[in-house]
Amino acid sequence: QVQLVESGGGLVQPGGSLRLSCAASRSIFSINVMGWYRQAPGNQREWVATITAGGSTNYADSVKGRFTISRDNAKNTMYLQMNSLKPEDTAVYYCHAPVGFYNYWGQGTQVTVSS
Repeated sequence: QVQLVESGGGLVQPGGSLRLSCAASRSIFSINVMGWYRQAPGNQREWVATITAGGSTNYADSVKGRFTISRDNAKNTMYLQMNSLKPEDTAVYYCHAPVGFYNYWGQGTQVTVSS
């Protein structure tokens, strides 16, 4: 079992940056794949990015080149650096970790991109 807690969301102007953090309640060393998802009002939750234990990354086309996912196993934390933010990036951002037969989610952090 693992608890995930996101932080770092907020209000930012278009073109700005934010860094989201996802702190895990126990070691993430053995969690092979972790990821970020987001859900905008009226939309389904969508995949944003994933990172493997070996550091391989994948991104949705909508964020490729602007967002960077990373993880620090020593701090049991995953990050999402978001640059060149657009209004369409506005959503609640969730971190995700599949462990065994279960999918663990954080409570989400709100990101609002608006002038």
